[in-house]
Amino acid sequence: MQLYNKYCNAMFNVAARYLKDTAEAEDAVQEAFINAFKKLESYKGEVAFGAWLKRIVINKSLDCLKLKKAQFTSLDNSHSEDIISHNNEGEWMANDTTITDVTQAISKMPNNYKYVVMLYLIEGYDHQEISDILGITPIASRTLLMRGKKKLKALLIKDKNGERYKKFI
Repeated sequence: MQLYNKYCNAMFNVAARYLKDTAEAEDAVQEAFINAFKKLESYKGEVAFGAWLKRIVINKSLDCLKLKKAQFTSLDNSHSEDIISHNNEGEWMANDTTITDVTQAISKMPNNYKYVVMLYLIEGYDHQEISDILGITPIASRTLLMRGKKKLKALLIKDKNGERYKKFI
């Protein structure tokens, strides 16, 4: 019960970022805790318990979305040129952009970009971890992130003259 009380609110916030319905997020957290308690012996202490639990919550949340038939775009090797030619120096956003602006813009993004952007920028996962979670290749993760950042940038642009921009991501 102490573990549940310690991590419940934080894990709910994680699930709520993926599942916009409060009841679905609560159900996902409850199921994630049940799964975690059933597999507690598999926790080896290689990462913090909260990080291990967070991964279970994210997987459960994504499973819920898959059940709702969330579609992920499959990518092939023809998109790898986009990754190689991508230059992070070209990513910019307005100086007065707030975290609320960013989270609102992310919520408006197509699911295939949204989940990769959230896992990478908000949750801090690398491309290999994202590929494991979403069942895509690391190259697809990089491509979706690159395109997601462009989409996010387009949603955040406030000054079309480009005079009020600072380095982004």
